[in-house]
Amino acid sequence: MRRANRNVAKNVIFFLGDGMSIPTLAASRMYLGQQQGHTGEESQLSFEEFPDVGLVKTYCIDKQVADSACSATAYLCGVKANYATIGVTAAVNYSNCAASLDTRNHVQSIMAWAQAAGKATGFVTTTRVTHASPAGTYAHTSNRDWECDADMARFGADPTQCQDIASQLVYGETGKKLRVILGGGRRKFIPKALKDEDNIPGQRMDGVNLISQWYYSKPLGTARYVSNRADLLALNFTEVDYLMGLFNADHLPFHLDARPDVDPSLGDLTYAAIRTLQKYPEGYVLFVEGGKIDLAHHFTKAAKALSETVQLSEAVQVAQQLTSADDTLLLVTADHSHTMSLSGYAKRGNNILGLNGQLSDGDRKPYTTLSYANGPGGPQSGPHGERVQLTDSMIRDHDFQYPKVVPMKYETHGGDDVALFAYGPWSHLFGGMYEQNVIPHLIGYAACIGSGLHACHEKDNV
Repeated sequence: MRRANRNVAKNVIFFLGDGMSIPTLAASRMYLGQQQGHTGEESQLSFEEFPDVGLVKTYCIDKQVADSACSATAYLCGVKANYATIGVTAAVNYSNCAASLDTRNHVQSIMAWAQAAGKATGFVTTTRVTHASPAGTYAHTSNRDWECDADMARFGADPTQCQDIASQLVYGETGKKLRVILGGGRRKFIPKALKDEDNIPGQRMDGVNLISQWYYSKPLGTARYVSNRADLLALNFTEVDYLMGLFNADHLPFHLDARPDVDPSLGDLTYAAIRTLQKYPEGYVLFVEGGKIDLAHHFTKAAKALSETVQLSEAVQVAQQLTSADDTLLLVTADHSHTMSLSGYAKRGNNILGLNGQLSDGDRKPYTTLSYANGPGGPQSGPHGERVQLTDSMIRDHDFQYPKVVPMKYETHGGDDVALFAYGPWSHLFGGMYEQNVIPHLIGYAACIGSGLHACHEKDNV
């Protein structure tokens, strides 16, 4: 029997595959194996080898199926919240600015807990750094879409009353103490009159350049701002105390579309974050999001969703190479599911992205192994509603939109449970089935942060 690791978790790295449902895991391991020349079914993603696995229930307070905002509040702050709200209790309803200003309704994230304990903190994402999941580390808002002041105005809100999410990242109590901020979304930080490194104008109405504000708020010589992969990897991380990297005006591109010298991979970002944070003697807490799994699913682009999942797997490998299970807790989970499924009776080794080799017994036409319950899609039905005769050449493009049942502009999330994989100190606590908001309390116990029970207290009582 394996002996439980009861060391204190000096470091915590929390990996989040946005929308990484269990069917996504199954399909991605097959995709990975087939990319390596194997049949695929027997392959494993790096974190699927972790010793402890749990199932997580993901619903919001007011919705059966979660979005990335209420779920981020659960797995980062320890309470369930209303749909589309971040870092606030269920006393705050969607877009209620006044309620979100009441600090009695604020809940603190594991980043705030870690900062109070003297640990270094940071996050990495392939989405905008103001998107729902990363915002859960530092923001308090009643509307996840209030990413900059122009967004607030678009929703009819007053940006002089409630602070937009980008401003909270730079000026907020938790945001301003983050030592690593890596992702996309430059447009949310610069004014409309200013163009970014790709000649794309900003979106801010207040005329403030928040990137400059962030840089000059740090002690002289301690901060670095980068905007491309080459500059990121050229840094001497031992000399960097505060690192901001914004690599695109919007989200980072999908890995299959990335420009090698300009667009860092999730593994690159993870490497840079750990190298920056690992020098601090009290340890660190790092949040790493593979955010574009979700975005690919929303457009029923399964090939890109699987590719992004493999990128997350590779980022986990980077973390394993740079850390020790003796003092670093690694967690990998998802915030919610999606409606993609694997179906049919394809032969072993059949291309997971292709036709499954069977014909429908309804219309005698082939169908794909992967499909969605709802979402957008290409020309998948004829003039009389009949299914199009799919061919391998149609599916070969990695932007192919897979068949769906209910037509929608965007595919929705799914409400089924998601998996959690754990390795390192106190990883055995994460087995079983539990509510999503339990996760940060278990992290707090293992790392001795937050106001709840701590492993350190247990050791004191022995």
